[in-house]
Amino acid sequence: MIFTYNKEYVGDVLMIIAADNQGAKLAAECKGRVARVYREDNGQTVAWNIFEQSDLFEIAERGQVFLTDEQVAVLNQELSKEGFPADLVNDSQPKFVVGEIVDMVAHPDSDHLNICQVQIAADKTVQIVAGAPNAKVGLKTIVALPGAMMPKGNLIFPGELRGEKSFGMMCSPRELQLPNAPQKRGIIELADSELVGTAFDPSKHWQG
Repeated sequence: MIFTYNKEYVGDVLMIIAADNQGAKLAAECKGRVARVYREDNGQTVAWNIFEQSDLFEIAERGQVFLTDEQVAVLNQELSKEGFPADLVNDSQPKFVVGEIVDMVAHPDSDHLNICQVQIAADKTVQIVAGAPNAKVGLKTIVALPGAMMPKGNLIFPGELRGEKSFGMMCSPRELQLPNAPQKRGIIELADSELVGTAFDPSKHWQG
């Protein structure tokens, strides 16, 4: 789940993104301070809006925010009070991590995409479809995992590119809006010594 809050520009509303709506037609139901946004075709909840958020607890950050387990419990209590399922989950795992390409094959339906197997933790590898010209086996880079929000507000969800499943995105310096990012295609290239699964730290991982 992705939590976003910007009181000055949106109002005192905590927006919770629960799933990719995949372009489906949406509807909403409101009870008290809670609005549930769902797909009309299958009823899946894709977002929640919590109005008058400051009455529940203060949020100092702006943009994507990271809540404590206690704060998420308060939100679940509010959902339950209004008759909604209290199923908000606080995923505190970092969404931008060091990853290593451990296998790569050409996409069968593209002349520029590759299907990469990317190790993102000691015990976890995911498939990512990428078109970066510098992608290669052994390269360590920064991976945006499902649930990440990019600096421009783009959300990362599992998806497909030309029929191949993709579970994240390998990032370029420009996509992460890093200082002095080169204006050309290509994902970040990290030192071989970087540890897979480490949370992205611009001060450590970028010397632009």
